[in-house]
Amino acid sequence: MTDKPENDYLLSSVKNALRILNSFSQETHEKRVSDLAVELGVGKSTISRLLSTLASEGYVIKDPNNQKYRLGLRILTLNSIVTSQLEINREARPILKELVRDTGEAAHIAVLEDEDVVYIEQIECLHPVRILSYVGRRNPIHCTSSGKVLLAFQETSKIERLLATDLVRYTMKTIIDPSILKTQLAEIRESEVCYSECEFLEDVVSFAAPIRNYSKKVIASISLVGPKHRIKQNQLPALKNKVIKAAKEISKNLGYSGH
Repeated sequence: MTDKPENDYLLSSVKNALRILNSFSQETHEKRVSDLAVELGVGKSTISRLLSTLASEGYVIKDPNNQKYRLGLRILTLNSIVTSQLEINREARPILKELVRDTGEAAHIAVLEDEDVVYIEQIECLHPVRILSYVGRRNPIHCTSSGKVLLAFQETSKIERLLATDLVRYTMKTIIDPSILKTQLAEIRESEVCYSECEFLEDVVSFAAPIRNYSKKVIASISLVGPKHRIKQNQLPALKNKVIKAAKEISKNLGYSGH
């Protein structure tokens, strides 16, 4: 017979090890044992043991100078395996590069995962600005152009559920009224494009458009992101059309043949 307590212990250890890995971010890339213990609500001895195991496999590295841990190179191997298998990345990359060359701003591909936008591909521009988007980054749905585009084409029940959560206000322009957001989502479904101005970050604007696959399902979004001071009002119509065109090209490459 299976030893249930032992299995429960192993499953708990695996879960906590994954929680440790998921706790690192671009903003907080190094952590002490004590930091992780407090953050995850797990004993310091357990955290220390799990970190030692993860370090032995190359998933984390301990800095001998400050005694902090950071993600190891083994993570990069897994990342390259995942991204190489994503068909959308292969099809989108040359179109993203062309969009960046043509506009001078950064471009991204994002998907919806749970209640967040997750960026799976990015091409940076020659003069980047501090924008919270990078491959693997999770951003909110309700105040990013990518998020709104992805949310607009979800089932009504999912839209209702996500908009019923406590929506965070990030800037003075962040919209947290569900009724206003529902109106915006309807407009996005009609126009197939979203423009967001300083809703998530001050002085950052973006356009996003939906990417469809062969079954006509919206599976991702493409966005163009840049600083408001660099993107002038008279440029907006042209930029919008370029993003829509790029989204259609990627969709066509994925087998989408039109409405």
